[in-house]
Amino acid sequence: MAFEIAIGHAMDDQERAMPLTISVFSDVICPWCYVGKRRLERALDRLGQRESTTIEWLPFELNPDMPADGMARALYRARKFGPERSAQLAAQMIELGRQEDIRFAFAATMRTPNTRRAHMLIAAAGQHGRADPIVEALFRAYFEEGRDIGAPDVLRDIGATAGLDPGLVDDALRSEPLRQLVEAVERQAAAMQVAGVPFFIVDRTWAVSGAQPTEEWLAALSAA
Repeated sequence: MAFEIAIGHAMDDQERAMPLTISVFSDVICPWCYVGKRRLERALDRLGQRESTTIEWLPFELNPDMPADGMARALYRARKFGPERSAQLAAQMIELGRQEDIRFAFAATMRTPNTRRAHMLIAAAGQHGRADPIVEALFRAYFEEGRDIGAPDVLRDIGATAGLDPGLVDDALRSEPLRQLVEAVERQAAAMQVAGVPFFIVDRTWAVSGAQPTEEWLAALSAA
């Protein structure tokens, strides 16, 4: 999870020959981040680059001031969008999800969590090469199963499902160094003026903002 980047530097021949690395600023309660993950994966599959590409998942908390135990999702959405607009946005995202093979189940999601612990778990998993399975499991748990991914017991279960040792998960959830790492990377995102997610950085060289369609990814990656 250590993250140092300079966008726009010229790659030499050795760098071009290295496997593709894509760094993604994301939050696990962002539906567009889930959609963006699917679209990127589909593009990499079609290019035959899925297995050779390293995805680095970086923290971006949409609600850094959320109470530690989260809050009722209906209340959060009503405050942010208003009840009517919230319902419209949910219906639109459900339809978009169907197109991307994502079964958004917003009606089952009772709480909007604080995602700091989830990002700490992702950081720990990344140190063991398991970040992507954890991110996938977190997205599925929150958006398709309606689980509270801010709750330590849920995060322990997700970690075990993704193949992490329970002791490692427990250590990650209370690790002060991991908490500081997450906060440091988020400060770096702010310094880079990353204002929204998903935000992708390809080979430390060029950036893609938003959940771009698969065809756009195909064109961009092929050109690169």
